[in-house]
Parts: sequence; C-alpha cells; structure tokens
Amino acid sequence: MKEKLIINKKSLKGEDGYKTFSIRIKDETVNNLDKLAKETNRSRNELINLLLDYAIKNSEVE
Repeated sequence: MKEKLIINKKSLKGEDGYKTFSIRIKDETVNNLDKLAKETNRSRNELINLLLDYAIKNSEVE
C-alpha cells in the first residue's frame, strides 16, 4: 500500500503579518518599479514594501 500524502492546511490570510489590497499606479511608476526590480534582483512587491517603509519613516506631518 502506498504512503498517504499529508497536506497541511494553509494559513489564513494575514497570519504572516501581511495584508493584500489593490491600488492604482501610473504606468510610468510601474515601469520604474520594474526597471528597479530588474536592476536589484528584487520583486516588485519587495521594492514597494521597502519604499513604503522608507517613506513612512521619513515623513513629517505639518
């Protein structure tokens, strides 16, 4: 008799500390992100997270 394949349940969304949502971005911005992604060997998602974290940490409300 063959061994059973055990498949664990996938974690529910958000349990990894990330949330998924959609935004609208200009074509030029997407092109720039894709260029930067290619140059840095990083995903578009990873770059967006890095850039947003930097922007939030370096923002000031007047």
